[in-house]
Amino acid sequence: MIHEVDEGLRRLLGEAGLEASGVEVVLDAPTRDWAARRSAPTVCAFLYDIREDATRRGSGAGEVYDEDGHLIARRSPPRWFELTYLVTAWANRPQDEHRLLSQVLTCLVAHDTLPARLLTGSLAELGLSVGLDTAGTGLDAPAASDVWSALGGELKASLGVRVRAPLAGASAAAAPPVTEGLVVRAANRQDDGEPTPGRRLRYTEVADPGREGFTGRRERGPAPARRRRRGDRQP
Repeated sequence: MIHEVDEGLRRLLGEAGLEASGVEVVLDAPTRDWAARRSAPTVCAFLYDIREDATRRGSGAGEVYDEDGHLIARRSPPRWFELTYLVTAWANRPQDEHRLLSQVLTCLVAHDTLPARLLTGSLAELGLSVGLDTAGTGLDAPAASDVWSALGGELKASLGVRVRAPLAGASAAAAPPVTEGLVVRAANRQDDGEPTPGRRLRYTEVADPGREGFTGRRERGPAPARRRRRGDRQP
């Protein structure tokens, strides 16, 4: 799921016209060494925090059907995770960086969710909304200054972007539908250990129950006489 969120976010930033104008969109960690090797205007979306949203954890199991409407699997409910990105712009001048960052901000704040057309893999199959929160005040994640200190770089302007995405639950294949009837035979075992010829339960004079087993249509004889009990009245 994580790589699918990466791809959706990269596609969304690409639609803002960054790549068309020669700006690279990358997911690298903006370390000091990385910044020194950079040679073109770049927008970097660095994923630095992943946490589960336990308040959205569900229970039970969903059912998965094939094209013919047959049950083929049961799937546990998805679990939701918050992925937090540090988005920065890199250019030769601060003015150019701020212009790129403004272009990114304009693109991201226009969407509360990642558009469905940009989702791939399991995110597209689940058909659930993938939330997008840009520069929100309630981001429960490490502060940007702490991230920069861990990366060994210098603090610069950045956007905090949080994506709420579902992780598909585990699936267990369901047994195929029953297409043949149940066949039951009973046999008595003699003293010498050799079984007597088996007899078919309920149906008589049928050597082979056939493909349909008990579900097949059979000719039945008259019902056995009902045993009289004390108190029964004569007709």
